[in-house]
Amino acid sequence: MTIFKVNSDDRMKGAEIMSHRIDKVEHLIKEEISLIFLYKLNDPSFSFVTITSVKLSADLKIAKVYFSVLEKNDREKVMKKISSISGFIRSELASRIRIRFVPELKFFLDDTLDYVEKIEGLIKKMHEDDNKGNN
Repeated sequence: MTIFKVNSDDRMKGAEIMSHRIDKVEHLIKEEISLIFLYKLNDPSFSFVTITSVKLSADLKIAKVYFSVLEKNDREKVMKKISSISGFIRSELASRIRIRFVPELKFFLDDTLDYVEKIEGLIKKMHEDDNKGNN
C-alpha cells in the first residue's frame, strides 16, 4: 500500500489554482451576461443596466450577479423584470459558455455608486462647514 503525503504547499497550490479558475469563470460569466443584455434582451428598460460583478460559490453552482441601473427610479421595475427572465438568461448563458454545470443565477442590485455619492456628499458638506467656520 502506498501512502502519499500532502504538504501544506501542495494544498496552497491547489487553492490558488481553484481560485484562479473561479476568477476566470466569474469574468467569463460577467462578459457573456453583459452581451446577453446588450444583444438578446430587446427591452428599453435594460438599456442602462450594467453588470458590475459576478461572484461564484466555491462549488461553482451559484452565481451572484450584481448590476447597476442608471435611473434610480427604475431600479425596482428592472429588478422584477430581470428576476422574471433569469431562466432565459441562464439558458442563453449555457449556449454561450462551455462548462460542466451552468450556475444558478441570482441577481442583486449593486448600490456601490449610491454609497460613493453619499460619502462624497458628506465630505463636501464637511468642507463647506469648515469653510464657514474659518470665515
